Amino acid sequence: MSTRKQQEEFTIKEKGEKHEMLSPMLNAIYNEVKELSKKKQDDVLNKLKVKMINRILEQIKEIVAEEPTAQFIDLLDDETLPSNSDAVLILAQFQAAMEQFKDKYYHFKSGFGNIWMTK
Repeated sequence: MSTRKQQEEFTIKEKGEKHEMLSPMLNAIYNEVKELSKKKQDDVLNKLKVKMINRILEQIKEIVAEEPTAQFIDLLDDETLPSNSDAVLILAQFQAAMEQFKDKYYHFKSGFGNIWMTK
C-alpha cells in the first residue's frame, strides 16, 4: 500500500461548467443511439443526426483536449455516415473520456462538498 499522497490536479472553471452541461446531453444521445442500434445496428445515421451529435462532441473534444484520452476520440464522419453500432462505439469512447476527466478533477473538499478542482 502506497503512503504517498496523491497530487491534486487542476482544470479551469469553464471546463468544469461545460462538463456539467454536456455530460447529460452525451448520455441522452448515447442511450438514444444505443436503442437504434439494438433495432437496426447496420443502418446509418442521417446527416442531420450526425451534425447534431458532432456539435456536442466538438465541445467535449475541447474539454478533454489536454487529456491522454483525447487521442482516442473522433467525431462521427459526416461524409461516410456511420452505422448505428459504430456511432454507439464512438459515443462510448466520449463517455469514457468524460468520466475520466471528472474522476481526475472533481473531488470532495472538506467544507465545500464535491467541487471541480480549478486553478
